[in-house]
Amino acid sequence: MMFDAFPSREHAGRELALRLKSMAIEDPVVLALPRGGVPIAAEVARVLHAPLDLLLVRKIGVPSMPELAAAAIVDGEKPELVLNEGVMKTAGLSAADIHSLAQGQLAEIERRRRLYRPDRKPVSVQDKTAIVIDDGVATGTTAKAALQALRRRGPKAIILAVPVGSSEALADLGACADEVVCLQRPAGFYAIGQFYSDFHQLTDEEVIDALGSGRIHQA
Repeated sequence: MMFDAFPSREHAGRELALRLKSMAIEDPVVLALPRGGVPIAAEVARVLHAPLDLLLVRKIGVPSMPELAAAAIVDGEKPELVLNEGVMKTAGLSAADIHSLAQGQLAEIERRRRLYRPDRKPVSVQDKTAIVIDDGVATGTTAKAALQALRRRGPKAIILAVPVGSSEALADLGACADEVVCLQRPAGFYAIGQFYSDFHQLTDEEVIDALGSGRIHQA
């Protein structure tokens, strides 16, 4: 399998920003899925001169394989849980198991809200074009949860934009977004990290710095 690896998330963000800029999007608001989506979204927000904010969503991984998403939960007035029933069945996880595992992720969402967005209200997406950005899409469970929750906030349109993704997962997510933008859809997709030369785990400090560089805006 041949593919072009992105040197870093920032480099991928600049390439994605150029693609999105060519689309002449009206009234864009850029929403990052932390942590990995934040450096990419910061580059996009700068190029599009758009507000930048977060969509606080957490993957609920299979206990024996934490990177494999069995579900995802999104912050909001009423947190939204999206299940990956195929993964749950394979891993032998029940709905009760998922709800139990979700409690820890809700606590992490609250920690991140206090740390990343202190004293800030979410940027309004009402009647705007919401551009949801992550560093890639593997199973799509996390992105699906984010998109479904976002739709309740009344955007004019939703664009899911990622540097790389699984064709199968992106096709499924097309039902949740008005448009999907992806720079690379390689065959034999296994993990997002294989498409980046530098795919280190971002620290909270790096996320906060990226948000500052992208000029996070208050509603």
